[in-house]
Amino acid sequence: MRRDTFLKSLAAFAATGALPLHALAAPNVKMLIPANPGGGWDITGRALGKALMDAKAADTVSFDNKGGAAGALGLAQFVNGSKNDANALMVMGAVMLGGIITGKPPVNLSQATPIARLISEYNVFVLPANSPFKTMADVVAQLKKDPGSVKWGGGSRGATEHIAAAMIASRVGVDPSKINYVAFRGGGEATAAILGGNVTIGGSGMSEFAPYIADGKMRAIGVTSEQRLPGVNVPTLKEQGIDVVIGNWRGVYGAPGLTAPQRKALTDMVLTAVKSASWQEALKKNDWTPAVLTGPEFDKFVDDEFASLRAIMAKSGMV
Repeated sequence: MRRDTFLKSLAAFAATGALPLHALAAPNVKMLIPANPGGGWDITGRALGKALMDAKAADTVSFDNKGGAAGALGLAQFVNGSKNDANALMVMGAVMLGGIITGKPPVNLSQATPIARLISEYNVFVLPANSPFKTMADVVAQLKKDPGSVKWGGGSRGATEHIAAAMIASRVGVDPSKINYVAFRGGGEATAAILGGNVTIGGSGMSEFAPYIADGKMRAIGVTSEQRLPGVNVPTLKEQGIDVVIGNWRGVYGAPGLTAPQRKALTDMVLTAVKSASWQEALKKNDWTPAVLTGPEFDKFVDDEFASLRAIMAKSGMV
């Protein structure tokens, strides 16, 4: 069959519904992950990429990790290198907002195109297995005695675990500006520091630390949720008398300069992916809470989050 005849026949099949439209030209998606491998953004981005392909919403998904500065380095690469690219996605979330507030990078999230909030995840605080401390009460006692002697390890400055650490200090009567927070470029580096006993206490999303908690290499001593997480036998900070509840959320943005139809097409593609069995498995495996939000509601949510985080961080002496 001649090529032009074949293409006409293929178009006719699609027009009659015999072929799904995405079968003609499913995109080759480029996923920018603004963090080093092994962390929450990396896990989220790769799970979404798999779901996009499993749902036939994308033919291929390529990944590019660019860590540093709470995602600001990756954001700069995305903003400067992906303009008008309707098949480009960047993972982002609350951590990036915090980093922008503290770091004031030359690029801004508003230059990219909001697509969707995907999940929410609460932080868990852990101790190295050989730590002399056994509970959050032990850590708090030392914090009150000598704030600088307690080294908190986590993601970049302004990450939710950084904010949570400052809130814990404030709630127990310690000046939050005196906490000794050690920021790492990604979850993998933070995990290595905790396993090596190079920090006193570490914080991150449950998905990052769950394997090490299960293996006994880390001791979980508190979660930042309102109530205990399903299937996770770790006390909340609140039930330990520390009134701190803070959640982490993650989502995706599209490239700068997208048209309204391009934004809708990219949003629809992501929404197709999060309905897939593959994504549902990722939610369960990583203890993620689904929190899908798109369109103007997502735009407003991000604006409100910026304002809320800025207020908390200013009160804690971070900005």
